[in-house]
Amino acid sequence: MRLAGPLRGVAVVLLVGLTWFLASTIFGGDSGSSVRHFFTEPRPRRYKCGLSAPCPPKHLAFRVVSGAANVIGPKICLEDKMLVSSLKDNAGRGINIALVNGVTGELLETKAFDMWAGDVSDLLKFIRPLHEGTLVFVASFDDAATKMNDEARRLFEELGSTAAKELAFRDSWVFVGAKGIENKSPFEQRMKNSKGSNKYEGWPESLEMDGCIPLRAPLES
Repeated sequence: MRLAGPLRGVAVVLLVGLTWFLASTIFGGDSGSSVRHFFTEPRPRRYKCGLSAPCPPKHLAFRVVSGAANVIGPKICLEDKMLVSSLKDNAGRGINIALVNGVTGELLETKAFDMWAGDVSDLLKFIRPLHEGTLVFVASFDDAATKMNDEARRLFEELGSTAAKELAFRDSWVFVGAKGIENKSPFEQRMKNSKGSNKYEGWPESLEMDGCIPLRAPLES
């Protein structure tokens, strides 16, 4: 009975040693780091704006997220810099827009337009005079369509949108277009406000879109 304690201790030491030996044999090299690696999920590498892969040279990495209901504001990220967000205090109900120089990737201006109680003329004055090649990043929040008129929808279509003409009350919408684009933009998503499929009461789910946009060659003078 007096040997039970020491024998138990020896057994524990032998068990630990055997486990260490097996780990070293199976994993090879530094068994300690190998075991830790085996039991720990490797973290995926993070690229600009949270993309899963890096963008090619002369491309801009972006992520655009629409607002969630009327609670969580939208986000617009470009080259790992947050252009629009609630934390920056420049996001608002309606349509949130960031204008970017398509040649240099430089931020030109950000602005939010209240499309429920605001004046659509403010939006029209903002997007009518855009220069050729200007990139336009758009994220909706709460309601982006009530005050939209035919001209506003047409101007967004000229920027490459296919969803603007059908955008309706409380639809979720994210879009990236450009002044002078020749084809329809490949960067656009719309989630229709539908009572039967809405994720939130009265609102569809938030949309999230990311990708790489090629920089434009400088215009010849």
